[in-house]
Amino acid sequence: MGYRIVVAQPIEQEIIDDLARLGPVHMNPGPEPMGPESLAAEAAEAEALMAFMTERVDRALLEACPNLKVVAGAFKGFDNIDLEACEARGVAFTYVPDLLTAPTAELALGLMIALARHMRAGDAHIRSGAFTGWRPKLYGGSIIGSTVGVVGTGRVGQALLGLLSGFDCVRLACDSTPLPPERAAALGVREVDLATLRAEADFVVLATPLTPETLGVVDAAFIAAMKPGAYLVNPARGSVVVEAAVAEALNAGHLGGYAADVFELEDRSRPDAPETVHPALLAHERTVFTPHLGSAVIPVRRAIARAAADEIIRHLAR
Repeated sequence: MGYRIVVAQPIEQEIIDDLARLGPVHMNPGPEPMGPESLAAEAAEAEALMAFMTERVDRALLEACPNLKVVAGAFKGFDNIDLEACEARGVAFTYVPDLLTAPTAELALGLMIALARHMRAGDAHIRSGAFTGWRPKLYGGSIIGSTVGVVGTGRVGQALLGLLSGFDCVRLACDSTPLPPERAAALGVREVDLATLRAEADFVVLATPLTPETLGVVDAAFIAAMKPGAYLVNPARGSVVVEAAVAEALNAGHLGGYAADVFELEDRSRPDAPETVHPALLAHERTVFTPHLGSAVIPVRRAIARAAADEIIRHLAR
């Protein structure tokens, strides 16, 4: 019979076929997640699970799936995985650290431009039928000539700083671990502390993982310390930001705008995660949102699934 493998979201048939050489494969047809109970039932006798950010792999799931040998994450950030529980049960965990980097940085840059140039409002104006030609309205900001501050200089942060080299802007960066001097010089970035970054940046872009230290770090106090009128952009993890605080700062006029590809409701590591995006954010005109499109590039998603499948094959074929 071979090994039983569960794939928690749809992937390409050719990858399923490769996995099937090891044994029967059950793939969720999606796009909705299985849910904890259905996933536990489906993987109860499985040796391998390909998980996505829609799954929470915790102690309860692992106890319900005693045969699991490997959990292959088709993602970059793994805050939805209880690593200690995996280690305690001898379950190998893998993830894909590199393939999501470039497309996520690219999307972050797109969000910056869309937010500053009022693309959402402009698109709505055209679709309303009211457009009759150019008028002096919807003037906004620009990355060119601005100061951009990137919080977090991991792979995504560095990739974004590299993309920004094509713009005539000052680039600031802040992280608990400084970049090597030669790398900072190559990126043309000035490393500063967080207080300086918030005070000087016209754009603050978040590029941090979700950890106990970063959970809710962008709160009312963080935003109050930002330059008045600055833009906040979040392509990282939703729960790094307190959405209610962002809404209050937008309504007060302190924030120039907020763009996000990620939201608090997505973070499976939080038992108290909200069920919806904060309604005041959805109602605000100075926002731009995308539905977690950071890695939503067809060849990239295929490569991520392939990498996760290769890890399953590698661990089961030992």
